[in-house]
Amino acid sequence: MSIKKEISSPVPGVFYRRPSPEEDLYCNEGDTVKAGDTIGLVEVMKNFYEIKAEDDGVVETFNVKTDELVDAGQAVAILTLK
Repeated sequence: MSIKKEISSPVPGVFYRRPSPEEDLYCNEGDTVKAGDTIGLVEVMKNFYEIKAEDDGVVETFNVKTDELVDAGQAVAILTLK
């Protein structure tokens, strides 16, 4: 049985899956990530906060889309632990 863990936004704001519009996505669904890897950003009043994986695993799904508003503590992705 696999263990699933939510990756949550630390602050309310606008969620982004890439560092800038010209750059590649941090990761995609199905990608393997390590603890500490950035999976997205949240922007609050022109300040950007990285959302990082807290464990090693595979990104199962993103719960929000780029440019979507998120609340503090809202799950933005689901990680299947390795």
